[in-house]
Amino acid sequence: MKKKVLFLYLLGLAATYAQEQRFQGQPPIAAVPTKTRAVQKQWKGNFKFARNGITFSNDFVGSRLNGIVQNNDSTYTVLITPENTPINTSPWYAFKVWANNRTQVNVVLTYQESGKHRYFPKLSKDGVNWSLLDSTRYKEYDKGERAFGPGSLPVKVNMKLEIGTDTLWVSGQELHTSHHVSRWVEDLSTKPFITKKKIGKSRENRDLGLLAIGDENARNMLMVISRQHPPEVTGYLAMKTFVETIASDTKLAKNFRKKFTTYVVPLMNPDGVDNGHWRHNAGGVDLNRDWANFNQPETRSVKNFMEGKVKQTKGKFYFGIDFHSTWDDIYYTVDSKLEGNMPGLVTDWLSEVKAELEGYDPNIRPSDKMRPTNVSRNYFFVEHGAEALVFEIGDNTPRDFVKKKARVSAQILMQLMLKRIK
Repeated sequence: MKKKVLFLYLLGLAATYAQEQRFQGQPPIAAVPTKTRAVQKQWKGNFKFARNGITFSNDFVGSRLNGIVQNNDSTYTVLITPENTPINTSPWYAFKVWANNRTQVNVVLTYQESGKHRYFPKLSKDGVNWSLLDSTRYKEYDKGERAFGPGSLPVKVNMKLEIGTDTLWVSGQELHTSHHVSRWVEDLSTKPFITKKKIGKSRENRDLGLLAIGDENARNMLMVISRQHPPEVTGYLAMKTFVETIASDTKLAKNFRKKFTTYVVPLMNPDGVDNGHWRHNAGGVDLNRDWANFNQPETRSVKNFMEGKVKQTKGKFYFGIDFHSTWDDIYYTVDSKLEGNMPGLVTDWLSEVKAELEGYDPNIRPSDKMRPTNVSRNYFFVEHGAEALVFEIGDNTPRDFVKKKARVSAQILMQLMLKRIK
């Protein structure tokens, strides 16, 4: 019976990736203040329950657990709160739990006021390899009336966890902190045609790192960024494969690197990620609303880098992409009637991606509202003429498909750009 229920749950995830239910996209983005606001730091340490020999911990990078109370011998209620408000509904949680003896506990996740549960629990024994919680051990309460999207979320959930002396990690998505990203960057930058550098500092003085794939004096350029919003892990996973494909040893990738240099900022918000934030940076701001005023050091660093690179090379950025995650796979593009440095590129690209991935129908949401340039896509397009988009990956999109779509997308993009460049 358990296997059947789990199969049906996974089938539901597959349906999501197949675009049978479509998120209609967010409304036009309004300008909001992006000057630094206060954030509340979470207390970090171990929450020990001596009577039962059980310990919960948020004492690690990327954690989120703001309070916990024991209801009875087997049930614990956890409170998850955001860094500040107002904030969107993407509550991040991550904690560890262990016990003196093997036992089963119920862990109830709760949120304040408008907060609701979004991310299906992932489990790990080492903080590196993750799997879904068995769906028969997961129960939702006070679920929204809608079948899909924000209106479908529950107010709280209960997880039945098997714990023992070995640490069990529980998280809304796989953990990819600044340490994990740095390790990926180090591995990739061993290739002779890739260099890594620091282009700035975050508000809490973490390095804002950049990868240059190709000749740094080249005049034809692309800009790739990821993880402006900390919990949006699936977008980061897609970015990794997308970049790895451009940096691969295929004939196509080698030819592409002769003509184009790709610049990558894989972790735009290291403070938010490492502090377990729901959405904002350490300045209490949604970075993807700060691409007009540049009040935050993270967005300002990318702006200064791009402007400096154009001045240095007297070249152009032909393409800009910002990887995110949302309710399902969706592309926020620039309306095709607006032309940048390589007209028609994104339209043709997504058309060919659709043709290459059998059964896949891209959910495309174009916009012709480019000013003010509050978001990265608008800045890339308005200030640099780059054909730009936000590439959103569904929270529950199967990870194998995330990689496949990113790989195919990079391959087709390289082919199209090579055909268009003089």
